[in-house]
Amino acid sequence: MTTTTLALIPLLPLLAAVLTYMLKDGRRAAGVAIAAMLASCGLALAAFNEAWGMAADVHTTFNIPWLTVGDTAIPLGFVLDPLNGAMLAMVTFIGLLIFIYSSGYMKDDQRMARFFCYLSLFAAGMLGLVLANSLLLLFMCWEIVGVASYLLISFWFHKPEAAAAGKKAFIITRIGDMGFLIGILLAFKMTGTLTLYDDGKGLLETLPTGMIWGVEVAAVISLLLFMGAVGKSGQLPLHVWLPDAMEGPTPVSALIHAATMVAAGVFLVARTIPLFEAGGTLPVVAWVGAITALVAAFIALGQYDLKRILAYSTVSQLGLMMVGLGVAGVSVGMFHLLTHAFFKALLFLGAGSIIHGCHEEQDIRKMGGLAKPMPVTTIAYLCGTLALVAFPFTSGFFSKDEILAGAWATNQPVFWIAAAASLLTAVYMTRQCIYVFPGTHRGVHTPHESPRIMTVPLVILALFALGLGGLVKDSVLANLPGEAAQHETIVIVVSIAVALGGIALGWLIYRGRALGQENDPLAVTPLERKLWFDELYAATVGRLWSLAIIIAEQLNELLHFIRDLLVTLANKIGTGFAVGGDRKLIDKLAFDGMCNQLRSAGHAVTRPQNGFLPGYLRLIAVGAVALGVLVFWIK
Repeated sequence: MTTTTLALIPLLPLLAAVLTYMLKDGRRAAGVAIAAMLASCGLALAAFNEAWGMAADVHTTFNIPWLTVGDTAIPLGFVLDPLNGAMLAMVTFIGLLIFIYSSGYMKDDQRMARFFCYLSLFAAGMLGLVLANSLLLLFMCWEIVGVASYLLISFWFHKPEAAAAGKKAFIITRIGDMGFLIGILLAFKMTGTLTLYDDGKGLLETLPTGMIWGVEVAAVISLLLFMGAVGKSGQLPLHVWLPDAMEGPTPVSALIHAATMVAAGVFLVARTIPLFEAGGTLPVVAWVGAITALVAAFIALGQYDLKRILAYSTVSQLGLMMVGLGVAGVSVGMFHLLTHAFFKALLFLGAGSIIHGCHEEQDIRKMGGLAKPMPVTTIAYLCGTLALVAFPFTSGFFSKDEILAGAWATNQPVFWIAAAASLLTAVYMTRQCIYVFPGTHRGVHTPHESPRIMTVPLVILALFALGLGGLVKDSVLANLPGEAAQHETIVIVVSIAVALGGIALGWLIYRGRALGQENDPLAVTPLERKLWFDELYAATVGRLWSLAIIIAEQLNELLHFIRDLLVTLANKIGTGFAVGGDRKLIDKLAFDGMCNQLRSAGHAVTRPQNGFLPGYLRLIAVGAVALGVLVFWIK
């Protein structure tokens, strides 16, 4: 695999973004974007085939000189290893299916060409992020993903909710990105390099040593990088942007929540895990992930928006991925990331099919009875649900089981929290399915099945959601860094019990009920209001920010007043010196005045010297008389 071949993987979608930006016809733009993504997928699968045979600690690097400052060289380049080989294959394959699905979902949108421009830009950023062998290049692509996500979430900007959601996502993720950037600067200061792998001289090969603020440098850098992961992957307390991202078109939700943006934070931790191990900060990752998984699962119980339930499910599952990284290493966390990408993409695309078939209705209380008019969507969606709740022998079961086994072996409190989150996942997904598929339709419009261009990707993803985990489990655990823990009996029992028990509990709660908000036993205010996180931030951070703005404005006005006062005072002082000192004192009295006096005296002295003889004679006569008088007076 050459540098050019690897570079083409992100460059092809980037080229497609440029071309589709200039196109007006949505169908042509879709064709260009899909063709570019198909080519990238082919190259990514070839790269995956080459990388998957490598040892976990082998990294093929392609570093390109970019910038030299003094004696310090800052290269940009790519790395290929089993970790990003698997990510490349997953991102391009699922991205390709989402692109195809989008061509049917967005066919009536007047800005379809611009939509595919943004999708291609998003894919280019994510693929560049995955391939990057430098924290600097990774951060550049990270920000491209952030900008593209803003453009996609707020794509229907004529809706105030969509415009607000785009700004909210952009601002909140910038908070985490600030920590990420500081971590990059600190890593460069302490090591002199941002290259991850460089023949034994890279950042992850040498690892920073020393202390800063009484803490190991590796710990500080890893926690700062984790801030970026918390923002991008929607972990507490920066998770509030992710559910609001549902205001974008459904393919955007699938792309952001399944294979790309939210997975970037988990991938960052997995890529830089040597720093976390050296700094001893993996328990922080595990605890943040466990608490996020449980809190998000609780909130999902009280939601009625079809996509918002899945959004909180994504937050919860991302927390489980962090738990996997924190307790068992890269292989377990990435295993769940890969399986989750397929079944969550299936669920979001299935949700888009349901919304399309129900004439843009998203409230599950206004659905019901969709199993008959939408059989393909129903079966595919149920396959994704089984994988999400970790039903035995589905993909989610195998990957979640490894997380629980790792947690039981290293951190049992985290194990019980993760198990509780898994139980709640089965409950809220059973609740959602009972609301949506059985019974009679409660909506206004008659539902209908989606076209094949939307249902075929669902069928493909359903097959992966059911069978991928069992097929690739041994291969993933063997090829990626980390060691899977032994499966104790209690782990197996709890893993199966929370899945089946959650389904049974949800069935017992909602079976036979007249579904509606007033009859929903889980319709409690804290869950419906998302545990008041938004209100809490509005009452604390929002008010502090408003107060800071007021103080800043008043301080600005004060500084303007002081500035104007000083300018006026300086002007007066300058005028005083100019008029009183220069013009009156120096000009009139000193220099110019003395010159005028001398000039006048000179004129007076030279006035008798007029060249006329009679005048001279008169002066001589007067002088003689005066001299005679003087002599006479003296005598």
